Amino acid sequence: MSRVLKIGVFGGAFDPPHLGHMALAQAAIEQLQLDALHVIPTGSAWHKDRPLSDPKHRLEMCRLAFADIDCAVVDDCETLRSGPSYTMDTLEHLRSQFPAAQFFLLVGQDQAMHLSEWHRAKEIPGLAIISVASRSLSVSAASKVGDENDALFATKRLEMPPMPQSSTQIRYCVQNSTRIDSLVCEPVARYIANHQLYRTAR
Repeated sequence: MSRVLKIGVFGGAFDPPHLGHMALAQAAIEQLQLDALHVIPTGSAWHKDRPLSDPKHRLEMCRLAFADIDCAVVDDCETLRSGPSYTMDTLEHLRSQFPAAQFFLLVGQDQAMHLSEWHRAKEIPGLAIISVASRSLSVSAASKVGDENDALFATKRLEMPPMPQSSTQIRYCVQNSTRIDSLVCEPVARYIANHQLYRTAR
């Protein structure tokens, strides 16, 4: 009997991708023993209250950020899709491509706290094992993640060290001419500078 292909699905705005994203990807590949990890920049984000950077920039920054991570593949399926980007649509798309694979949906703890609000949320476990990246949270916040989701979702934990980086922080630093080399990898920092991204508030 052949071994089941294990594929990770890592979606997000990646505006920009940072060291925390890279650490989560590496942790998922190692701990879940993934054969492939699809990094999928969001197309039209239904849940964001600000416009995202042009998809071509976010895709290219992801290619730079994840270039040296084995098994990571930057997938443009959501940026090519018209309308809002929903996780269920992406999972169904990937299932059509890899019908015999086992999928693992990677989410951060901040996302995990709102899983029940996602489009067709109750159908997600039928297509993928939800894998939540654990990082330092207060006891009350960690409890909230479990309380809100235990009734709907069986989640798998990914252990990783605290990663303080955030895309919001990086955009703020660029706007204020503060160095970001401790927050993103050098190729991404250079791309942001060369294309003058995030110079104005969005």
